Amino acid sequence: MSLISPYSQSLPQVSTSSNASSGASSTIQTGGSILDGSRLEDTQVKENTNGQMLKQEDFFALLSQQLSMQDPSKPVDNDQMIAQMASFSTVDGISNLNKEIVNLNGVMSSSQALQASGLVGRKVLVPSGSGYVSAENPELKGVVSAQDKIKTITMRVEDDAGQLIKSFDVDGSGGGNVDVTWDGLDKNGDPAPAGNYTMSATGSVNGESQSLAVSTYAHVTSVSLGTSATGAVLNLRGIGGIKLSDVLAVSET
Repeated sequence: MSLISPYSQSLPQVSTSSNASSGASSTIQTGGSILDGSRLEDTQVKENTNGQMLKQEDFFALLSQQLSMQDPSKPVDNDQMIAQMASFSTVDGISNLNKEIVNLNGVMSSSQALQASGLVGRKVLVPSGSGYVSAENPELKGVVSAQDKIKTITMRVEDDAGQLIKSFDVDGSGGGNVDVTWDGLDKNGDPAPAGNYTMSATGSVNGESQSLAVSTYAHVTSVSLGTSATGAVLNLRGIGGIKLSDVLAVSET
């Protein structure tokens, strides 16, 4: 028994070889409705994926197109279809989760900035030896971190140009974190001009001179929201911005 195509009756009959080209053209035009249908779906999918991510509706459209174009003698296996639908659901769930995470990051950033606004006008300890002095705040306070007990810690205060303004000694025999204060006076006893200054510390450890870590207090002038990666940013007078997570301590004054 021979199989007859359901579309054979609508196809024009080719009687002579001279009409072969025109018959072939008519055949393509008549049967083109099927090809155009699949071509249209393909174009739509490409347009949907141009410059944006596929949505769940797009995946189901692809699945429907796959089912409509499958070989009747080799239908899609049920396990494969279930696996594909499960994959579609997983992709959609991940997309929704990403949106919720973005929203959560925005809420956390705003909440953190609101909490950090309470630090405006106060001083925070930052892991830097640089600080700003002025006529209103002539002193520069900081902390020297010493793992070992050091009898004498030598402090140096330099200006932006690296010129030595003053040097003085502090007692480090207690070890640990040692509070230090520069009174804002130069080596001649005159007030230093307003500006940024840097404190550095050295001490003798096992008979060798070593540099010690110095942190200074800075005045918080304002708070910036920052980004989800940086969080709230504290703007320090004369120094610039620093992440809230980098603050070591908060001072009452």
